[in-house]
Amino acid sequence: MKNRIWIFFFGTLLVIAFFFLWSRFAMSKKGISSQQSREAGSVVSVNTQDTTIQKGAEIYQQKCAACHQINGEGIPGTFPPLKGSDFLKTVSKSRIVQQIMNGSNHPMVVNGVTYSNSMPPQISNPSSAVAVANYILNSWGNNYGKVTLKDAQKVKPSKTNGKGMMRNGMMGRGMMMNR
Repeated sequence: MKNRIWIFFFGTLLVIAFFFLWSRFAMSKKGISSQQSREAGSVVSVNTQDTTIQKGAEIYQQKCAACHQINGEGIPGTFPPLKGSDFLKTVSKSRIVQQIMNGSNHPMVVNGVTYSNSMPPQISNPSSAVAVANYILNSWGNNYGKVTLKDAQKVKPSKTNGKGMMRNGMMGRGMMMNR
C-alpha cells in the first residue's frame, strides 16, 4: 500500500513538473518573458523587442525584487520604491548605475521618505548594470529615459565592493538583516 502511495505521489509530481515546463516553453516560443507572464501585463509594461530590457527584467527578478518587490513598490520605510521614484527621475544616469554596481551605505530620500538601510553592490558587469537600470527606468509606468554603456563606464568600481558591509547588517548577496 505504501508503495502505491509513493508511486502516485511521484507520478503526480512528474505531471505537474511537465505542465509547468511545457507552459514556460510555450510562452518563450510566443516571445512572452516569464516576468511578463507573472505580471500579466498589468503592472509592468516591457517592450519585448528590446533584449536589453528583457535581460534587465531577469536580473531585477534575481537580484532586486526581494527588497524592491516585483512590482517596484519596495517595502515602506525599509526599501525604497522604484515605481514612481522622484530619486530616479532626478538623479544622473551614472549615479543610478553607481548605486547598482557599488551599493550604498548612505541614507537617501525617495518620495519624501528617508531610507537609511544599506544596499549591497548587486552587479559588477557594466552591461548588466545598464540592462537592469533601463528596466527599472522604464517599468511600472516609469518613463525616465535610458542609461548607456557610456554612463556605466563613468562609474568607478568601489574599492571595497561590499566588503565591510556585514557590519552594517548585510547578509550575503542582496539580503539585509535589520538590527
